[in-house]
Amino acid sequence: MGLCLTLNGQGLPWKALPSGLSLTVRLTPKSARDAIEGVEQLGDGRCVLKARVRAPASEGAANAALVKLVARALAVPPRDVVLAGGATARIKRLTIAGDGPTLAAALEKLTRVS
Repeated sequence: MGLCLTLNGQGLPWKALPSGLSLTVRLTPKSARDAIEGVEQLGDGRCVLKARVRAPASEGAANAALVKLVARALAVPPRDVVLAGGATARIKRLTIAGDGPTLAAALEKLTRVS
């Protein structure tokens, strides 16, 4: 995983914003379960949060399931999680409204990144 697990936060798939957090996710639809599976470094060096959802990748079902999964994992309302990019791609960018440092700490705990 290389750069994804640095102590100073460099290379992590999330970034604190003034109004919340930006999060890059690699989504696998049509999985056996809904789950967040940690952080992964892609071949191009980008770091992503790996997520799986049971929903198929049609008519936005997988994107909606991803929003609900992330909201539940971070204990925020689903309306605070917005798909900001990658609606038809496997790599997606979410923005999450709230306190950026608190959300980042929750993601660190969830993915066991230090």
